[in-house]
Amino acid sequence: MATREQEWEELLGIKTSGRDDSHSDGEHHPYEPTDYCVLERLANSGLIRKKNTLIDYGSGKGRVSIFLAYQTGCHSLGIEYDERLWQKAMINAKSPAARQRVSFVLADAAAYEIPDEADCCFFFNPFALHTLKRVLGKIFDSLERKPRPLRLFFYYPYEDTEHFLNQHLRLIAEEPIDCRDLFDGDDEKEKILVYQVRSFL
Repeated sequence: MATREQEWEELLGIKTSGRDDSHSDGEHHPYEPTDYCVLERLANSGLIRKKNTLIDYGSGKGRVSIFLAYQTGCHSLGIEYDERLWQKAMINAKSPAARQRVSFVLADAAAYEIPDEADCCFFFNPFALHTLKRVLGKIFDSLERKPRPLRLFFYYPYEDTEHFLNQHLRLIAEEPIDCRDLFDGDDEKEKILVYQVRSFL
């Protein structure tokens, strides 16, 4: 019997499963795709819609971007620094599920200038905290160029990351999306933190 994971991979016509530690270091964390059950819960939250443009930081093989574009109709842009993973994402982007609403960029997230139409950003612990601070700086720069509502999603946050985000003056915490019931055990990190970004202080 096919698992939920296999069912989604077949339906979307993509190959994104499996952990990859080959390019992980102190700066960049291993490639590990977000579970489909978590993405289903995010898609069903109503926080991402057809009108939105999502940036997926550390997009790997493209699962988040393709799934959310398929389920919500949003435009999605994945940012990945590992060329090997980016090439696999480009193959997955040819799937009909991507609906020409998905693109992938080979870039260093900390240096990437996000497009001014982007209004949602997704993170699954792609890099170290000091890199995240630089990425947030780029997001704030974009908001200064074009003020707009912008929402951040952080899945499975580390304690230091969550503390930093909750103390940040530019971020307004919203109700987290609880995912603990989707897995065995009672892992406090099984959640998606949600923040609105203040355009100006």
